[in-house]
Amino acid sequence: MEKHIFNRTILREYDIRGIFGKDLNNKDSMFLGKSFATFIKKLKLNNVVVGYDGRNSSLQLEKHLIKGLISKGIKIYKIGLVPTPLLYYSMYKLKLDSGIMITGSHNPSNYNGFKMLLKNKSIVGKDILKISNIAAKGKFCKNSKGIEVSKLMAKNYLKFLLQSTKISKKIRIAWDPGNGSAGKVIYDLTKKINGQHFLINEKIDGNFPSHHPDPTVPKNLEQLITLVKKKKCDLGFAFDGDGDRLGVVDNKGKIIWADKIIAFLAKDILKHKPNSSIILDVKTSQSVFDEIKKLKGRPVLWKTGHSLIKKKMKEINCLFAGEMSGHIFFADKYYGFDDAIYASIRFLNLFDSLNKPLSEILEDLPKSFNTPELRFQSTETEKFIIVNKLKKLLLKEKKKFIGIDGVRYQKNKLGWWLVRASNTQDIIVARCESFKKENLNIIKKDLKKNLKKCGFNLPKF
Repeated sequence: MEKHIFNRTILREYDIRGIFGKDLNNKDSMFLGKSFATFIKKLKLNNVVVGYDGRNSSLQLEKHLIKGLISKGIKIYKIGLVPTPLLYYSMYKLKLDSGIMITGSHNPSNYNGFKMLLKNKSIVGKDILKISNIAAKGKFCKNSKGIEVSKLMAKNYLKFLLQSTKISKKIRIAWDPGNGSAGKVIYDLTKKINGQHFLINEKIDGNFPSHHPDPTVPKNLEQLITLVKKKKCDLGFAFDGDGDRLGVVDNKGKIIWADKIIAFLAKDILKHKPNSSIILDVKTSQSVFDEIKKLKGRPVLWKTGHSLIKKKMKEINCLFAGEMSGHIFFADKYYGFDDAIYASIRFLNLFDSLNKPLSEILEDLPKSFNTPELRFQSTETEKFIIVNKLKKLLLKEKKKFIGIDGVRYQKNKLGWWLVRASNTQDIIVARCESFKKENLNIIKKDLKKNLKKCGFNLPKF
């Protein structure tokens, strides 16, 4: 009987991810194919769409994944090297049962992994463990011959994006796909839409030679900021390694953090669809919650994680959602998944309709005084231990907090801090916000004090 044990550290809350050649290898990919096939066949399903990103290990992982799937009689639709949103789009358009995207997302080049979907819903938590347990027990379905079909969907996706574009003015736009898998789509898109376009790092390169593929880190936006200023652009967009995270820079080269991006886009949604629910993750500024309420919307606080948010959107029939990591979700005129390329088009359409520089438009949005997302190195086990210790500490001290995803603690009326364990990296994530500028240091000191009590000393920030 064939059995296979996956490294437990790669089984994350909403995907499988690890360092290729260390935590994750081709054998893992083949057995994932066999386990996944068994998992969906129990549900009387039989087809899988497979895509991969531009990482150096992705093509070989695809080869072994397909080997595993096809040995169990699965019909495979191969869509090639694509950004993750194109895989989601393909599932909806082709009405396919399930999908697997091979991607390391925003992680460094030596990482890779698998995002899995079932009936247009992300496979998360317990179901990921179920799939891994099938391999561990060797309880696979019977061997049978599957089918491979190539189904390239990039042209269909591009056509949809073009149909969604309503840019009329000659906007000057800077684009930085970060050498990720969105590069080819963005290159083709900018050749056909109005405006003047300036591209950097559009060539797909799995080594990410220009910078780390995560647009939520200021350092990774330096090239884009320089380009915006040099070319006197109206704005700039940045993307992560697989095209589902969006970063924005205004006409002055100032970074627009995701909570302001969300507030900007939510305002337009609520203008046309008042009283709509809008999901925000636990890292989001309180000012965005207040703004949505002011605009007669219904803000919903939820867990961080693209899969968890998509699931929640379906549960409450939500039209729009966003999280601080740059994942933006539209179920308004779209399918309800995170697509940074489509989000950039919606952003452009809205900006085009307004007669102000972006810096002035965003000045009208609610102000907050906060840190960016803070990331502190930890380990895969320590990060969860620290969060649990923190919860116990606050409970012991009879302090109220929101504990749906880490710890979000409001200190009187001064502001709040958040601590959570990342589900994608071996880091502890934190954020601080005050309602007055002069109180931000008080919130930061309170965060440091409480984490120190739990045995975690924060570096200077």
